[in-house]
Amino acid sequence: MGFFDRISEGLSRSRQKFTEQMNVLLDRGPNLDDDFWDDLEETLILADMGGSAASQVVENLRDEATRKALPDAYAVLDRLNDELASTFATTEADPFGGDAACVLFVGINGAGKTTTVGKLAKEGADAGRKVILGSADTFRAAAIEQLEEWSRRANVPIVERKRGSDPASVCYDTIERAEADGCDLVLIDTAGRLHTSDDLMRELQKVVNVVRKRSKAPVYTVLVIDATTGQNGLSQARVFDKALDLDGVIVTKLDGTAKGGIALAVSHELGLPIYKIGVGEGLGDLKDFDAHDFARALVGEFDEREAR
Repeated sequence: MGFFDRISEGLSRSRQKFTEQMNVLLDRGPNLDDDFWDDLEETLILADMGGSAASQVVENLRDEATRKALPDAYAVLDRLNDELASTFATTEADPFGGDAACVLFVGINGAGKTTTVGKLAKEGADAGRKVILGSADTFRAAAIEQLEEWSRRANVPIVERKRGSDPASVCYDTIERAEADGCDLVLIDTAGRLHTSDDLMRELQKVVNVVRKRSKAPVYTVLVIDATTGQNGLSQARVFDKALDLDGVIVTKLDGTAKGGIALAVSHELGLPIYKIGVGEGLGDLKDFDAHDFARALVGEFDEREAR
């Protein structure tokens, strides 16, 4: 299965939901009246793309329809994928692009942080990078064991301490070991934090500050979001970004939800790039994010002949 086909398959539930909503809109007819624009914005919001992103997309499409004298709704929808793609935040710096980097993974419990870290370790090692793992989730014993298993699978070293140890000290030791061994990709797993807990967020701030001060390599703080949480994921992202000044996002479990639009909501509202997307449980199901491929897989194609 090709690269785009795998992403498209993973987003099938989100695309089906969106297509059903769009077909209801198109059943009214192709006229570009006020009702069409209002319904299009509502459809985008219902697809979990967020009010801010939906409003901008519709505003831009409406302006383009006026400037280019687009004849009907189908002509507008032909431009929807490109408009959605341009709404995602972009960045020149990719922590997984090959240059030396220290990446801290944060997020709530169950978002898929540890699995994501493990997959990226294997991906980096297979690409010839010198990778090291840091197990700074010292609260959940299973997290340490899980990361140990990924360490074995990827054949990369891991720095860990006993359960209950100070996570900031684990991060410090990981960076020390990375520099001593000449590692160019440091991946640090942190404990899941409820974004509603001020105490836990303050502790995580300490961890991030230690890493940013100690690491000679560029540090990236990456939020891992479970797409199945929908708009709650946007609430999480707001809190984590305010507390930690995030660099980017990885969206997991897109294959298990019809709420794939949350990736756009988070990226647009907070100005954060999406680095990777998870579209399955397999090792190869953590994909590089491409805005155009994602938009095409998310909303599909709308053909006037098929709609009739």
